[in-house]
Amino acid sequence: MSKWIKFIELEPKPKTKVFGVMSKCSNWELGRIKWYPQWRHYCFFVCGSISYLDTHIFSDRCLLEISEFITKLNKEHKK
Repeated sequence: MSKWIKFIELEPKPKTKVFGVMSKCSNWELGRIKWYPQWRHYCFFVCGSISYLDTHIFSDRCLLEISEFITKLNKEHKK
């Protein structure tokens, strides 16, 4: 369970899923994790102009949590 971000399934699809990556403190959508067919891999897509001074700012902890979530999704998809 993450302290700063949450992952919410937005589009349950039969083969792949789409998750919103949300800030727990502001409830803003930071981006989405979805299947990227060109790479045959789940990837993180950053949302536009939502954070401080129109800049996307992610700490190492947030990026690590996003990375761990994507790694888990990719392992599950291979099964």
